[in-house]
Amino acid sequence: MPRRTLQGFAYLGLLFVLAIGAAGLGALATQWQAATQREREAELLFRGTQIARALSRYAAATPAGQPRAPEQLDDLVQDTRHAPPLQHLRRLYADPFTGQPDWLLLRDEQGGIVGLHSRATQRAWRRHALPIPAPDHQPATVGDWRFMREAGISPDRRNP
Repeated sequence: MPRRTLQGFAYLGLLFVLAIGAAGLGALATQWQAATQREREAELLFRGTQIARALSRYAAATPAGQPRAPEQLDDLVQDTRHAPPLQHLRRLYADPFTGQPDWLLLRDEQGGIVGLHSRATQRAWRRHALPIPAPDHQPATVGDWRFMREAGISPDRRNP
């Protein structure tokens, strides 16, 4: 009879250890998800800011009589309005949330790109140091972050 009782305790002990392990894995998964979200948000801020600065450099380097905003993002990688062509952006960045260079473009009246934002609809965790601060509300999603070209930037400012 004592042997059967010990087997029951061993079974209960194993169940207890498995329950603790499952709870630990759940907590670890939550922390990993949070770290991934923070990393994507930081990368979105970096990439969006780089593209906005490239839009500013493109506008500042515009020859007389030419449009100040590019028609497509590829024009930032190779600006053929000059000889030799200028490179305002090293490469066309992908949106870190979608994995594709499928940015939603913000255009002016002539159809030129003056800004962009992500297609992502995920809730934004970051609440400070956002690209375009809204005085009346905090952006709810990362897609609400707008990366706009600066109005006055000197043409010789290549890597701010």
